[in-house]
Amino acid sequence: MLTFTTSSFLFLTPQGSSIREFLAETVITTQHRDWAWIFVGAEQRDYMVRKLQESYDLAAEEKQDIGLIHHSSTKAQTRLNRSIDDLIKVEDISGTFWKGKKMYVYDPSTIKIMTPAKAGEGERITSMVQRTGAVAGVNAGGFVDPDGLGNGFAPIGFIIAGSDIIYTDQDGSVPQHTVGFTKEGTLVIGKYDIFELRKMGVSEAAMFYPRVIANGKALITSGDGGWGRGPRTAVGQKADGTVIFIVIDGRQASSVGATLKEVQDLLLEEGCINAGFLDGGASSELVVDGKLVTKPSSRYGERRLPSAFLIYDHPEDIQANRVWDGVDKIDPGGAYDHPDFLREQAQIKANQAKNPTPATPPKQETTTPVNTEKNTDNDTKTNETGTKTNDGSKTPAKPGGTTETKPGETDASGKPVTGTGTPAGTGQTGNTSVPQTGKPATGGTTAPNGSGAAGGQTQPNQNGGGNTGAGGTTGNPSTGQPAAGTGAAGSGGSTTPPATGTTPLPSGVTPIGPKTDGSGPGAGTTTTPPAPSKPATGATSAENGAAGAQTPAQTTANNQQSGGSSQTETPAKTTP
Repeated sequence: MLTFTTSSFLFLTPQGSSIREFLAETVITTQHRDWAWIFVGAEQRDYMVRKLQESYDLAAEEKQDIGLIHHSSTKAQTRLNRSIDDLIKVEDISGTFWKGKKMYVYDPSTIKIMTPAKAGEGERITSMVQRTGAVAGVNAGGFVDPDGLGNGFAPIGFIIAGSDIIYTDQDGSVPQHTVGFTKEGTLVIGKYDIFELRKMGVSEAAMFYPRVIANGKALITSGDGGWGRGPRTAVGQKADGTVIFIVIDGRQASSVGATLKEVQDLLLEEGCINAGFLDGGASSELVVDGKLVTKPSSRYGERRLPSAFLIYDHPEDIQANRVWDGVDKIDPGGAYDHPDFLREQAQIKANQAKNPTPATPPKQETTTPVNTEKNTDNDTKTNETGTKTNDGSKTPAKPGGTTETKPGETDASGKPVTGTGTPAGTGQTGNTSVPQTGKPATGGTTAPNGSGAAGGQTQPNQNGGGNTGAGGTTGNPSTGQPAAGTGAAGSGGSTTPPATGTTPLPSGVTPIGPKTDGSGPGAGTTTTPPAPSKPATGATSAENGAAGAQTPAQTTANNQQSGGSSQTETPAKTTP
């Protein structure tokens, strides 16, 4: 019910649609953009991506008015021998869903781009700060990051440091999104080609977007900016030249992250004239005096990065390394060479080797036989050859679900038990039939343990199988003797196997059955059972089982009328 209600709300209401779009926007700005289809579908996801890209380009179109920024002349005069407090100030900031840091840089000319120390991989900002003696630093441009495990050595766009083009993946005439500073420290944000940037005097720059404040105007006027919530790094500049860096923690229980509009509004409140975003996500971090003061969302802590904006007391002495010179092919790395990831996987395998998962034994199915009769000393059972034995064991359930009547068995009232015999003609092995009275079918005869055919008779089957007679006369049921006829008895004295479920005897084994004429098994003749001293009005099943001989009280039953219908058995009384 909860699932139905939630699904109905998300997919059938305007509020639910807004939530799904917000979640999709959040996913689109991560390394797993393709998964946004879960919330809005593949077609809507692609449409949203196109619209976002169009909005980035639209926000970058307006050319920046450099004259709106007025640098203080005193900053250049007090450049040397300044403490950290003279250069920067860091404050804690927070919102409903996020926590972060805000850093003021009073002299923007102290901001420089820094690149990794060596070719082949990026460098952590803490390492850059400590290596170069910087006061503080934040992450700068974007980079190719396979599965969030990239090595930080494959920048996207371009990197300019000390007025030199350190790296570019585009022709110089192609406009690219830019976040940079001129030699005087003016923040430049927008879409420019390299030739335009040189004319503007840009000396430090990297590629990222979007621009959110242009010449004092907010560019996000509706919605949240289209990126959902996440870790953010942004930069803005006030009219007096003071630069403000914002770093928001995200993707954590204590800080989910901020939207683009929330960060834009923070910078507007500070009086920023121009502002835009740097690379965010797991790369967002702020380092002050060599220490990481924010909480990156990467499970491995700090990321290796291709570029960073660092603040120096003596920026004129700083030069970025040209680590991409002479590199023909850049490998962005990934899971296969990420040291922390490989170390983690090795530890997992080592733990598995120490504590192997026990193999689950195959489940064995057991079948419990269904017992349909009581277990008594007088129970009758049929062996593989069809011979009935009195061994006190249970009688297995018979095909067709019929049961046998035990000799001498009575119910609680002391009356003989009346059972339901197996219908004649079924070929059931080991059944002892009791004659019963009944009306013969029209034109036919009633015969014990057989299927009477019209105008014929059935011989009693002493071998457990039903035999169909033809052309004879109706036997006298009062005497228990069948009339003479041409009915053929089963030859060889063998038991006729049931239709299903009987296993044939192995070659050379002689079946053991009750003798019919004293000649032994397989004599091939049948014997008419002796007549009882008095006619029986019903039939009671009784079987001695010692030698297979039948007494007058132990005559066959389970007769059927022509047409196959069964008769009701009536217990018979014998005269002593």
